[in-house]
Amino acid sequence: MSLSRRAVFTLPLLAALPAGAQTETFPTKAIRIIVPFAPGGSGDITSRLIGKYIEDKTGQPFVVENKPGANGIVGALAVKTAPPDGYTLMLATTSTNAANVHMYKNPGYDPEKDFQLVGIIGSSGTFLIVPADSPYKSMAELLAYAKANPGKLNFGYFNASSQVPSEVLGKRAGVEWQGVGYKAISNAWNDLYAGSIQFFFVDLTAARGQVVANKARPLAISLPQRSPLYPDVPALSETFPGFTTTGFLAIAVPKATPRPVQERLNALINEALASPDIKNRLANEFALTSRPLTLEQCAQQDRDERAKWAEYVKIAKIEPQ
Repeated sequence: MSLSRRAVFTLPLLAALPAGAQTETFPTKAIRIIVPFAPGGSGDITSRLIGKYIEDKTGQPFVVENKPGANGIVGALAVKTAPPDGYTLMLATTSTNAANVHMYKNPGYDPEKDFQLVGIIGSSGTFLIVPADSPYKSMAELLAYAKANPGKLNFGYFNASSQVPSEVLGKRAGVEWQGVGYKAISNAWNDLYAGSIQFFFVDLTAARGQVVANKARPLAISLPQRSPLYPDVPALSETFPGFTTTGFLAIAVPKATPRPVQERLNALINEALASPDIKNRLANEFALTSRPLTLEQCAQQDRDERAKWAEYVKIAKIEPQ
């Protein structure tokens, strides 16, 4: 085949990819990440941390856009329909990628068919948390009151990681309490302090500021064992063997995003995770366990998380909506 004929077949293929995708010149313009929850949660906080690294590394703006609603479904659908060019990312979470397919009959997307994880920020657990002035000083006291007063305690939730552990705990402990759903974590905090709800499960990253400020008190942690950062907080498994609910935070792109772009984003995120400052902050401030992963390893963890949360939702006896 002549050079000119080869060019005819090659140029359209190259044109289908974003400018610079074949080299490390990507990105050449601003990257937007859609966080499918309101500001203040762990995903929002860590997205900005990783985004700042990518912005500094590439010289291109990294914009965080919060699109809360329907347990992350609103944001996920926005990314699903975005151009698959690497310039629209999604903060993928336990809710969007692991739990929603088991909690909703038709969330409008398939996390495996519609998205590809290009990096996993980290995995962590949640606190069972109450206000600092709560009369319940331990989980045992909270459960004792719940048993003596069925249906009188209210818990808040704003995603799967906050709803499912509360439901599972109720089933394991044999107590009845009522769930109150919130669109934003900030509203749940307000009602917790106002006394409208008595407790909720919240990830360690989002709770840290409130705990450090002595405004909230963790009664238990959902990790398999106590966290080195919070050695005085008992693990749920100490009272209920095998009771652990852990989740993850990741960054995803539409599945059709060209492989070279996926690889470039994967490399940037892994560089961020390996940088001493971010690695230290994720571990020591946010209690997130993280490590650089390949695209294939990211996809496998994504599948593993869905299988794990299928069991959680089953135990919680949550009927798909």
